[in-house]
Amino acid sequence: MKQVEIFTDGACKGNPGPGGWGALLRMGEAEKEMSGAEKDTTNNRMEMTAVIRALAALNQPCAVTLCTDSKYVIDGITKWVFGWQKKGWVNAKREPVANEDLWREMLIVIKPHTIDWQWVRGHNGHAENERVDKLASDAAIEVSQRK
Repeated sequence: MKQVEIFTDGACKGNPGPGGWGALLRMGEAEKEMSGAEKDTTNNRMEMTAVIRALAALNQPCAVTLCTDSKYVIDGITKWVFGWQKKGWVNAKREPVANEDLWREMLIVIKPHTIDWQWVRGHNGHAENERVDKLASDAAIEVSQRK
């Protein structure tokens, strides 16, 4: 199985508001940067979208080390999502799970891979996290300036 490192981040200019996501995929010396944006979204949706798009870019099953500064993503995919599924996509307050569409999509894109989820503190000098933060922020700024 190929070893891949993925670094992801999401950003929002207002929450909700214009948002962007960024991802860095690294396999050995090879790197690929990805980013995108939505005109009206939330920070959590952009954090999730970064992970989904990065994993969807892998064309074969991989052993992935995925670094994100989003505890929402890590806790959601490693702790909460399985309970939500069993309860019919309602949370502990018996309300519909926020971002259900993206959680469902994430469950699909993680399936072929072995993933080691790692949380990194954001805005703390972590080189790759700073890099994907800039990709996400730049994408959010760009989409906010479009007419």
